[in-house]
Amino acid sequence: MSKLSPQPAGVMQIGEVAKLTALSVDAIRFYERRTLLPKVPRTVGHFRIYTDADVIRLSFIRQMQGLGFSLREVQQLLDLREERREACAEVRNLLTAKLKQVRSKIRELEQLERGLELDLEKCHRELRRRKGHVPRSCPVLANPNGKATGSC
Repeated sequence: MSKLSPQPAGVMQIGEVAKLTALSVDAIRFYERRTLLPKVPRTVGHFRIYTDADVIRLSFIRQMQGLGFSLREVQQLLDLREERREACAEVRNLLTAKLKQVRSKIRELEQLERGLELDLEKCHRELRRRKGHVPRSCPVLANPNGKATGSC
């Protein structure tokens, strides 16, 4: 059984980084392949070694993806972050665009919700009407011309 030599402080292997960032090992490798994370050095045994800066970068990537940013947008944000210049206006523009997309998606989901509620009410009405009556075709499955195609 061989012993691994201790690593210098602030240097971690991928499993530890995965735990610290709540990302999978595969996700970390994926970000590295997509160059969101620069290629990291490897040990003599070919293990990737990461630093605290890598953990911070990966946490930022995860946070931005959690806000709905695409990988391309995350790369833009990382580039702005690294340039260390006044980037507030560009970041504001990216955030404004993302907020607009989110609000549009919310409107679409609200329309979907209303449609589902209306169809569910049709089913409830039909099922209440059936008590003591012969079942009719399901109103939700009706063709646009009003003819039903199946029963509830």
